[in-house]
Amino acid sequence: MEFELTLQIAALLFATAAVAGFIDAIAGGGGLLTIPALMWAGLPPATALATNKLQACGGSFFASLYFVRKGMVKLTDLKLPLACAFAGAALGTIAVQQIDASVLEVLLPFLILGIAAYFLFSPKVTDDDRHRVLTPTAFSFTAALGIGLYDGFFGPGTGSFFALAFVMLAGFGLAKATAHAKLLNFSTNISSLLFFALGGKVIWTLGLLMLLGQALGATAGSRMVVTKGSKIIKPLVVTMSLLMSAKLLYQQFA
Repeated sequence: MEFELTLQIAALLFATAAVAGFIDAIAGGGGLLTIPALMWAGLPPATALATNKLQACGGSFFASLYFVRKGMVKLTDLKLPLACAFAGAALGTIAVQQIDASVLEVLLPFLILGIAAYFLFSPKVTDDDRHRVLTPTAFSFTAALGIGLYDGFFGPGTGSFFALAFVMLAGFGLAKATAHAKLLNFSTNISSLLFFALGGKVIWTLGLLMLLGQALGATAGSRMVVTKGSKIIKPLVVTMSLLMSAKLLYQQFA
């Protein structure tokens, strides 16, 4: 199927990006909607992934901007984690071109199911901060770098992995963890986008159109995080994690 950007396809992809941006700002997993939609529109897989990174940058940027303005995140405290996440994503994007990702494809659904189980059954996941396990520097060179590497290498569920790391290792409450996760996810998105752009895989007109939809959805979703906190984040994280796992398992065995 060849790609042709008609008015109808543009409107559908814009709306899909808006919904995905709303979901992504709260729980991650918006790529479950946007990547299949881009491939349905006729984009080859590599081009769909590259264009998806462009529109995802919009959602993560505007969600991050909202969280910073609301005082949920201090950029001065995130300089090192952002740099490590960026570097990790760059390394992952390079590595994926050299390494077979089939083993990760098998393991990933079960890792994401683990996220769903943790948020579903752990009574400790609230909006209250608790004991920090790792120092900020240790967190940067382990969780931020490692998850950034994963995002560049593979990608699905990155926002959920970052949020889980902030809850378990940094001792953040769920709303605060979600806000910080979005900034690190923006860093990894930008890093991956740069490498995709160098490869000439991005359809800029379509990506920028969807970026606008992402911006609208992400801003609305960010407001829900601030006002509703764990009441909306926890069930949506569990739901999106289950959906991601089901989709990945279906792709393996269908």
